[in-house]
Amino acid sequence: MVVCVCNALREREVREAARGGAMSACQAYRALGCQAKCGQCVPFARAIIDAERAAA
Repeated sequence: MVVCVCNALREREVREAARGGAMSACQAYRALGCQAKCGQCVPFARAIIDAERAAA
């Protein structure tokens, strides 16, 4: 599933960034070499990261 249309980021990539230590959406985007642009994706990315942290 696409999380961020502006950066063409997929859920899988955000989950991998979270597993790699990203604690926030901004950290995940930086780890993936980009940044949030319009901001519509941030709540969804944050939810994915929270889910990954809870599962760890």
